[in-house]
Amino acid sequence: MELDGRVVVVTGGTRGVGAGIARSFLEAGAHVVVCARRPPPQPVSAAGCTAGRTAGRTAEFAALDLRDTAAVHAFFAGVGHRYGRLDCLVNNAGGTPYRLLGEGGAERHARVVELNLVAPMTASLAAYPQLREAHGSVVMIGSVSGTRPSPGTAAYGAAKAALENLARTMAVEWAPEVRVNTLVLGMVRTEAAHLHYGDEAGIAAVGATVPLGRLAEPADVGAAAVFLASGRAGYVSGASLLVHGGGERPAFLDAATVNTVNKES
Repeated sequence: MELDGRVVVVTGGTRGVGAGIARSFLEAGAHVVVCARRPPPQPVSAAGCTAGRTAGRTAEFAALDLRDTAAVHAFFAGVGHRYGRLDCLVNNAGGTPYRLLGEGGAERHARVVELNLVAPMTASLAAYPQLREAHGSVVMIGSVSGTRPSPGTAAYGAAKAALENLARTMAVEWAPEVRVNTLVLGMVRTEAAHLHYGDEAGIAAVGATVPLGRLAEPADVGAAAVFLASGRAGYVSGASLLVHGGGERPAFLDAATVNTVNKES
């Protein structure tokens, strides 16, 4: 396996995209530690995803609030003590409720920035000494919300834009020992997809707006993260890899009357 013996930490790795990333690393042969404030409903495991040596392998869970700097440093010290190394940190934890800018005070929006920007920076700084020793890598989980207007999630979009810039700067400052890259995600189908897109018909309709015709699966994101952490990406640093199925079809193409005229003629 391409990551045999490697040690990987996935923040927010207990559900959704994070769990998919953790499973992909397990399948690639890595030892995986997932951290979140609450444990997963069931262990994150490679069981049922693959056969052979990786079948049944399970990620270790650690309870952690990434906004607690002292706890974050203690957590990474514990990983180093237990495994003797750290090869990759995937900064996946994040998210936001839907809230227009005028509907919440600055303090609420600041908490979103803290979770989606400050927390990944805190984790990266705590992990850096071990990553440097192992010549490892950091994978930031970004979002297309950081590349376009993000109505209803403005603070989240701003934080994701800043996260991408942070990764590029880290890639310069921490080279050549540590590589740092970002996965810029589009829409992903998780167990919470219905909260954002509705029932199966709504999810299918939203997926149809993506050039590849569907939402991403967590495993799609996991495969990209494994690539960036592996030797195959040994010369990739400071990069932003778009995992968005081709992006979004520009609205003006369907609104322009010239298209209708040309089709009818």
